[in-house]
Amino acid sequence: MSYTNLTLNAPLRGYCPNFPKPFIQDLYSQRNLLTNFDYSLFGLKLLAALGCGLIAGVFFAFSTFVMNALARIAPTQGIIAMQSINIAAINPLFMTVLFGTAAACVFLFIFSLLRWHQPGAVYLLVGSLLYLVGTLGVTIVFNVPLNDALARVEPGSAIELSLWSSYLANWTIWNHIRTGTALAAATSFTIALCYRTVQS
Repeated sequence: MSYTNLTLNAPLRGYCPNFPKPFIQDLYSQRNLLTNFDYSLFGLKLLAALGCGLIAGVFFAFSTFVMNALARIAPTQGIIAMQSINIAAINPLFMTVLFGTAAACVFLFIFSLLRWHQPGAVYLLVGSLLYLVGTLGVTIVFNVPLNDALARVEPGSAIELSLWSSYLANWTIWNHIRTGTALAAATSFTIALCYRTVQS
């Protein structure tokens, strides 16, 4: 059976018997495109929620026990360990999750503004802003400069103790903030995913 015959037997043809075949086919084509877009949007929301959750988990580990463990050892050892962690963190897998999630958030932010009337758009907007500003923005503006300053310190130098104490306090505070915003963003994207189900 040809595509044309399938179209003729479709419900829309029954409602509009006088419409020409090309018009009916065009309507079905547009409907399929919208369906594919919905699936793609769902996948993007899911990736954003998972990415935010993964990043929140990584930062949560530092907030709850990694930095506390480093504070318990000698400053020289702590500085060396943190310098090594900062170098190891720059790897393809972690960078892909960190910035790939940001890319998804940028798209969802734009989509939420263009389709503000759609259900759950506000949660996409809030989740995107939380991650882009509160997680990635805080990382770039605050945590990375602190890491760069620590990387320039020679273990065993005169300023080691004062800088390490300041680093532990400031870096951990900003890490608490980006952990909370990443978790809140994951929650917001999850609500956006389930919004229609909850409403119904």
